[in-house]
Amino acid sequence: MNPSVKSVEALENFKLRVEFENNEQKVFDVEPFLEKGIFSELKNESYFKQVKVAFGSIEWPNEQDFSKDTLYILGVPVAPSETKH
Repeated sequence: MNPSVKSVEALENFKLRVEFENNEQKVFDVEPFLEKGIFSELKNESYFKQVKVAFGSIEWPNEQDFSKDTLYILGVPVAPSETKH
């Protein structure tokens, strides 16, 4: 079972920095999903930045979400020199 999300930060170019409960940080690219139905609303940069942690994963105000498993499996590990504390 993959760890739950502890924090999330919206980055440029529709990427998210996600920190998990095991203290791993990964960058998740949302761009490939932007043309898929409900996710098209995330193209609005100010709306995209409203991402928040919810129920161990992430979501936006209009209930777009990604599971912790998707974020963990598809996320790219952040090099230790790039981690933010």
